[in-house]
This record gives sequence, C-alpha cells and structure tokens, in this order.
Amino acid sequence: MKKLIALFIAFVVPAMALASGGKLMYKADIDLTNTASLQRGAKIFVNYCMGCHSLKYMSYGRMARDLKLSEDMVLENLMLRWGADKKIGAYMTIPMPAEEAKKWFVAVPPDLSLVARSRGKDWLYSYLLTFYVDDKRPFGMNNLTFKNANMPHVLWQLEGLKKAVFRKEKGHDGKEHEVFDRFEYLTKGSMTPDQYKQAVRDLVTFLAYVGEPGRLAHQRLGVWVLLFLAVFFVVAYMLKKEYWRDVH
Repeated sequence: MKKLIALFIAFVVPAMALASGGKLMYKADIDLTNTASLQRGAKIFVNYCMGCHSLKYMSYGRMARDLKLSEDMVLENLMLRWGADKKIGAYMTIPMPAEEAKKWFVAVPPDLSLVARSRGKDWLYSYLLTFYVDDKRPFGMNNLTFKNANMPHVLWQLEGLKKAVFRKEKGHDGKEHEVFDRFEYLTKGSMTPDQYKQAVRDLVTFLAYVGEPGRLAHQRLGVWVLLFLAVFFVVAYMLKKEYWRDVH
C-alpha cells in the first residue's frame, strides 16, 4: 500500500499539475450565491470575451432566470444578436467562422461553457491575473499561468499593462534558472488593482455558474438526501435488530 501511495505522489500528482497549465498563483474565492457578482461577471463576459468565445450550452433565457434579470434587460444589453435571431431562448453562440478564427488567432478560440470545470476556477482566476507584456509574442503579451498562450489580453484597458520581472536562482541541479519575482505596471488601467481583481473574480464566478448551472440546487437536494439516508439507517437498524432477535 505504501508503495502504491508513493507511486501516486510521484507520477499522478505532477501530471495533474502539468495538465492544469502550471503553478497556481491565486485563489479565486468565489461565491455562487452572490447574484450581483454573477450579473457583473455576465456583463464582463459579453462585453470583453464573447467576441471570440461562445457559451454554446447556456441559453439567454436560463441565464436571465438564474441571475434574476428581466428578459428585456438581457435582450437589450446582453445579447449579441440582431433581427429575427434575437430570441430569449437562443444559446450564447457567436457568428465567427472557425476557418477565419484560425487564421487570425493561430487556433480557434474555444467554447468556454465548461472551462471553469475542466481547468478549475483557481487556474482561470490566476490566468486572467498573470498577463504581462512580451514583445516576442504575436500579440505582444504572455502569461505566467499558461506560457506562450495565443490569446491577447482583452482586459488590458481595465487592468493596464504590466511587465514581469524575473530573477536568477539556483535550482536543485546546481544550475541557474529564471524565477518570477514580481509585476511592475507600465500603464494604468481604468480600475485599481483591487477593483480589477474583483472584476476578474466576478467573471470567474459567472463562468463557474455556466459550467454547472444547477450546482446550488444539487447541493440543497444533496442535504435532504443525506438526512433521509440518516433517518432510514436508524429505521433499518431497528428493524434488523427486531427481526434477528427471534432468530438468535
């Protein structure tokens, strides 16, 4: 058993860390019960992300109900559709052709319906906070959480531009390696650093909701299921004792 645990730690855990895209720097600390945060996150996503990324498993109508928004508000402010296509039951897709997107961005921007579940909310939060200027990259930006990502920093007007400062540090192999030290801001954004972190937290909260819209309902139902099982266990145990008393 000890050998199996050692093998798990040695091979599986590092593989999971690599699959997540690198070291996580920040904790998201989101609250799915905060309706105001969800509403702000939806606004940020539609205005800054939905030009390239879809939410093909989420309908505008479901979002309106869950986020306590009126249908008219969603149709007028959160729907990037026009004419006959502007219907509350439509899904949050985008018209960008995949062939053109591949030419512009090297790879087709992925649908983000399940990104918070596949990557994790902490990874997503860290990713959106760790863009920095890098003239060697096609869009002039790089990312500490997801190195050499092909995505531009679409929220730079909110955050401002910053550079990453690295320092030399000796590793276990005796060789010097570049290690991240700190960020230094080059330009100011329309938000303060704390305001930007809150905006990113709102966006991550919204994407976590989209990944599992019924999560809160499932959790409430789970509590009742556990209570039922607890009561049923007592009844079943008493019935078992009563039945086996005559047998013994």
